[in-house]
Amino acid sequence: MTTVTPLPTRTPVTDAPARFRDLLAAEWIKLWSLRSTRWTLPLVFLFVVGVSVHASLADYRNWPRYPAGTRELFHLYGPARDAFPEAGYLLLMLAAASVGALTLVGEYQSGLIRATFAAVPARRSVVAAKAAVLTAVMLVLGLVTAATAFWVSQAILSGRDAGWSIGDPGVARAVLGSALLVPVCALIGMGLGAVIRHAAGAVVAATAVLVLLPLMVDSDKHRWIAELRHALPVPAWQRLIEVHPDVLNPDPFPATVTGAWLGFAGWSLAATLVAVAVVHRRDP
Repeated sequence: MTTVTPLPTRTPVTDAPARFRDLLAAEWIKLWSLRSTRWTLPLVFLFVVGVSVHASLADYRNWPRYPAGTRELFHLYGPARDAFPEAGYLLLMLAAASVGALTLVGEYQSGLIRATFAAVPARRSVVAAKAAVLTAVMLVLGLVTAATAFWVSQAILSGRDAGWSIGDPGVARAVLGSALLVPVCALIGMGLGAVIRHAAGAVVAATAVLVLLPLMVDSDKHRWIAELRHALPVPAWQRLIEVHPDVLNPDPFPATVTGAWLGFAGWSLAATLVAVAVVHRRDP
């Protein structure tokens, strides 16, 4: 009689859930695998700094022809205008929003999002990791761009004794506000991309929120309308870079620095929560 020796039982192997730092590493690779990220960010940085240098050199050359009154006003507004030119920052804002939208839209359009959710069913964690990586990258871009543009422009203007120092009242706030504007716009783009799921549509919507909406709101007649406008990202940024506000045209309902910071925080949080909620509830 033969005895059959039972085979040893094996403990079933289960995959450990992905840790959040693993999700961060994966989203970092995804972000930098986008050609738009590798090319757009350096080019936008060079464009913003180039516009700042161009504006500063123009004021440097024209300084001997400025009358005394113009020079006095320039000391109040000119250094900020040259350091943070609206034309350069308009492109920077739209580029940040576009990259933010593509972090989600690109995966949806390629179908990679299904593989991502199959590997990591915790959709909220995936979106949170995307937002964290996007914020970190855009914050570095914003800091480098704002600091470089400010330093270069003030170095040029110092030749006419017309520049600002980082230690002057309100100047550090202007640099920090310009840096933080970039991740705020990127998160807005991500939130719109989650809702619209189309790259061009998300960019158009971001343009409407960032550029067109502030132009459509008249804040001179009613306080509550003025408060709504002040909470928009671009007007909030404009308040943060105003070192000497309302000298030329006093605003009947002036914006506050605290309100501007709260506007930045509110838009960032709202955009992230919208992206998390939409991605969690809608099918890929």
